[in-house]
This record gives sequence, structure tokens and C-alpha cells, in this order.
Amino acid sequence: MNLFRNRNFNIFLAVQALSVAGDSFSTVAIPLLVLHATGSVVQMGLLTGLSGAASLVTGVFAGHLVDRVDRRRLLIGCDLARAALYAAIPLVWMAGPQIWLLYVIVPLGAALGMVFQVAYVAVVPSLVEPDQITQANGRLYAIYAVGGIGGPALVGVISQAFGPVVAIGMDAVTFVVSALGLMLIRLRPAAAAPADRGGLLEGARFLWRHPVMRSLTILLTFFIFLTAGVDDVLIYHLKHDLGQNDDAVGLVLACAAVGAIVGAPLIGRIRKAIGFGNTWVSATTLSGLAMGGVGLATGVPAVAVLMALFVLGTAVAGICSQSFRQEVTPSHLLGRVTAAFWTVHYVLGPAGAALLTLGAAEYGVATVTVVAGAGCVLVSLSGLLTPMRRPLPPS
Repeated sequence: MNLFRNRNFNIFLAVQALSVAGDSFSTVAIPLLVLHATGSVVQMGLLTGLSGAASLVTGVFAGHLVDRVDRRRLLIGCDLARAALYAAIPLVWMAGPQIWLLYVIVPLGAALGMVFQVAYVAVVPSLVEPDQITQANGRLYAIYAVGGIGGPALVGVISQAFGPVVAIGMDAVTFVVSALGLMLIRLRPAAAAPADRGGLLEGARFLWRHPVMRSLTILLTFFIFLTAGVDDVLIYHLKHDLGQNDDAVGLVLACAAVGAIVGAPLIGRIRKAIGFGNTWVSATTLSGLAMGGVGLATGVPAVAVLMALFVLGTAVAGICSQSFRQEVTPSHLLGRVTAAFWTVHYVLGPAGAALLTLGAAEYGVATVTVVAGAGCVLVSLSGLLTPMRRPLPPS
């Protein structure tokens, strides 16, 4: 079936675009809320690190949960729970700034987001044919990026006019609409799973025994350590170093999303032409070089272009690695393998986010982005020495 005629996939595509637009509201609005209330980039980094830690802990059981329950209902439940959490922020904030509340809601939202993302990856093969997985992931990334353009631009305007707390309230509404849309889709029945009770460890075993997945997991662990705090540092650079308003922050992040729109339709052809490993290495190298230049840029247009290149690289690498994982993993293991993959490669993310923002406060954004960008390039080029270089079947 042509993807354009696949009703279930198209509904899934539409509601997730809306959900991602809403996600961008909280991604931008929460750091702005912290910065408005405290003026501290370190607190921004601590929240980002706490969010990453919550995702890491949740990954221990998320895969087992996804492989054992109805995945569509799980997605709906995660959306409704996140709607309730983020709706609480504007309600409580009416009594005045309550930073403590963010330290409760942000990690809980991240935990639910982790479960949602594992389930989302697991349901894609149940919506499309096996030879359409890379194409489907490319369209999901592209439509997500479209939502990512409108979301940051709008949240910047709303935050400037009404404050970031209003933008967070709008995020809650998008989760409700996403849940309603997910109620309309139907998944293809999965093949009967073997009787096994392994949890995260079962997924980790699969990753370790597969030479390409093992190499990719190790490299991504270090890549994410170096890039986990990039959004916080970017916002701090625009607000503190360049003296820009909230709407400029939204505009830059919207322009950055263009990178995903450009990269998503190209991934299938690029992977077929140069192979999985070369595609991943080239894309992550581009991201590292772009990140290294962000802190050196002294104008908003230059920052926007560099962030677009950064997102272009991460989008191509992300689509490539996710599609490969979905292709080589048995359906009954996909939740646990995905959770193990993300849990392992996010293990250093919280520390990376905290160190990157602390470094920005102590030594300046230019210094930490150059060091982190150079580290990303070294990590990426290391992939040329692993089994990732071997030719792989095109998707």
C-alpha cells in the first residue's frame, strides 16, 4: 500500500506533528520560564539533566512495558498523563513563580515521554510495510520538523507577549488532541511472541550481540553526552551574549527545524548510495562542525544557519539508525531493544547537559561549543573504525 493511502499512518503522522509542535512549546518555554524567574543557566542545565536522568531510569522498564501491553492504548495514556502534568504549571503559577514545581513535573513528563517514544518506535512497523520503514521514518521526521518550525516561532511570540507559562498551558492542549487522534488508528496484529520474560537485559543482549548496533550504541552514548545541553546553551547565547528577546529564540529554533525537513526526504537515497555507516558518520560529523560554530557566531542569522545544519545532521543520523534498528529487531523484542538502546546511550546525557551549561556560565558559550563540537567530530569519525562501515542492505 502506498503511504499516501495508508489511513492509519497518515492519522498517526498528523497527530504526532501536532504533538511535536506542542512539545516544542515546553522545550522552549520551560528554559525561558527558569531564565525569567532565576536568571540562571545552571538551573536550566540542572532541569535538563534531571529530565535526562528520569528518562534513563524509565528506560529500565519502558521496553518491557511496551512489549507486554497494548501499544496504542499506552500511547494514548502517556499523552493524557502529560496533558494533566503540563496543565498544572499555569494553574499553580497563578499564585506566583514556583520553581520547585518544575523539578517535579519536568522529570515526570520526561519519564512519560520515554515510554511514549519507545512505544512510538515499536508501532511504526505495525503501521507500514517492512520495505517502507525508512520512508515512513523520513516522513515522520519531516512532519515533526514542520511542527517544530511553527511551534518554536509561536512560543517565542506568545512568551514575549504573555509569558512562557501560557505557552506551557497550550502544550497541555496539544497532548489531549494527540490522544484523541491516536484513538482513531488501528495497528496491524503482531506475530505471536515467544514465551520469554526478559526485560531490559534481553534488549541489551540483542544490542551487544549485533556488531553494528553495539558500535552505534557506544558512539551515540558519547555523542549525546556532548550535545545533551545544546538547546539550553543556545538559548543562553541568544539571550545573554547577543541580547535577543524570546521571539528571536523561537525564530532560531524554528529555522533549525528546517534542517530536518531538508534531510528527511534525502535519507533513503543517501543510505542506498553510500551505506548505513557512511551516512551516519557524515551526518554526525556535520552536526559536530555546526555545533562548534554556534558559540562563535555573533549574529542571529549565522546562529540560525548553524543550528539548521546541526539539526540536518542529527535528523539524517537519527532516521538512519532508527530505521536500521526497526529492520533488524524482531517485533516482540523491539520495545526492549529500543529502551535498552536509549537507556544506554542516554546514560551520560544528564551529566553532559549539566557540564555544558556549567561550562557556558564559567568559561563562555564559545569555548564550550568549540570543545564539544570537536569532541562530536572525533566520536563520529571513530565510526569509520567499526563494523558500521560494512555494506548493509538498503531499506
